Amino acid sequence: MKKFFGWLLSFALVLSLVAPAASAQTSENHDAIKDKSVHVQVVLFDGFDLLDALAPYEVFSAAGMYSGGAVTLELVSAEGKRSVPSGNGPAIEAQAALDPNRPGIILVPGAAGKPAGNSENAIPNILGRAMKTGLPDLLKQAVDNKDVTVATVCGGSLLLAMKGLLKDRHAVTNHLGMAALKAAGAIPVDARVVEDGPRLVSGGGVTSGLDVALYLVERELGPRIANAVEKLFEYERRGTVWKAEGVTPIDFTTSQEASKLEQPAAASEK
Repeated sequence: MKKFFGWLLSFALVLSLVAPAASAQTSENHDAIKDKSVHVQVVLFDGFDLLDALAPYEVFSAAGMYSGGAVTLELVSAEGKRSVPSGNGPAIEAQAALDPNRPGIILVPGAAGKPAGNSENAIPNILGRAMKTGLPDLLKQAVDNKDVTVATVCGGSLLLAMKGLLKDRHAVTNHLGMAALKAAGAIPVDARVVEDGPRLVSGGGVTSGLDVALYLVERELGPRIANAVEKLFEYERRGTVWKAEGVTPIDFTTSQEASKLEQPAAASEK
């Protein structure tokens, strides 16, 4: 019995030493995350795609929950607080006006509608109407602001390109819009998520909004928060984030290196 009580006392002593250290570490982690707090504005415009906007919203919201409030976010529009009709479902309430001067992340979704054609609900016409609002000028201010990261999902990059904001910059959009992206002066990259410098991140098709947001959460708050969100959603981020860094891969369809490599094989066949 004495031995048992002696063991119990030793265990209690260990706990008394470990608990303050663990508490201090938790406090330090919390303070570190708070130092990296980020505000996210998710842009809405008439005809926006619900999944483009709300999938990233959910990711950032969960990241805010897991980080104890290090991520704050709001739905915004160029016009301010209003009900904004989506292109594929219900209208969503924008809570405030888009503020391009506020440091943080501004996420721009694409439009939902027919991929082509001249009907009112064709995506080119939806984006064309958005270009006639105050949104493009606000996005230009955001792109010019060194304290803002502008992220796009699907056709959101086309909105930037149509304003001339992606000239000679790497970006991606839905595969159906890659030719239009190139025609607008951007450098289209066949990747799920593309980062051109730290302040421009674009995603491909609609579900890539999850990947864009998870990447930004990991970049801003670290992999543990991003992993916690992935586990909550039972979803793993897809693909490598493309950046104009590192060794350039050989293009085996057009390069001289490819031709040189093919010659020995051709000679051996003769």
